[in-house]
This record gives sequence, C-alpha cells and structure tokens, in this order.
Amino acid sequence: MAGDVLCGGVDVGRSFESVRMGVKDVSARWLKASRALKKEDQVYGQKVAQMAQKHSSEAFYALDDPLEAAVFSVLVELIKKRAEEEETSE
Repeated sequence: MAGDVLCGGVDVGRSFESVRMGVKDVSARWLKASRALKKEDQVYGQKVAQMAQKHSSEAFYALDDPLEAAVFSVLVELIKKRAEEEETSE
C-alpha cells in the first residue's frame, strides 16, 4: 500500500479499515437496506443509519469492531431519546 512503512521487515502501515470508516460503511449499507422496507418504515431505517454514525468517533477508542460500534451508537441514541421523552412527560 502507498504510504506504508516497513520497519524491520514488518509492514506498519494501516492495512485495516478504521472503526470510524467501518461504521460509515455499515451505516451506508443500513441506509440502502432501509429502501427495501415498507414505505412508512423507510424513515425509521434512515434514522437508524444516522444514529449509527452519531457516536462512532467516541466508540472508536473503546471498540475495534465497526458493527459493535454502530450498534452501541444506536442503543445510546435510543436510550437517550427515551430518557428525554420520560423527562418531558413528567
């Protein structure tokens, strides 16, 4: 790969995709998959895809699996939204 550096015969360049880029790819696939949903459900699929990217930068430091980071991000957003709804209903 261009930009890779050999150190003692070991390739030390980034030959794997970053978690952030992986989450972006997962989100893009989820966005595409949301188009296959019923028309009234497509907006929810799109929101899930957007939620997946919301915390990907923070999750990048703790998680090394893009799918895990995407799911974690969606769960955080869902719980946050639920807590906000509970606060406004009280």
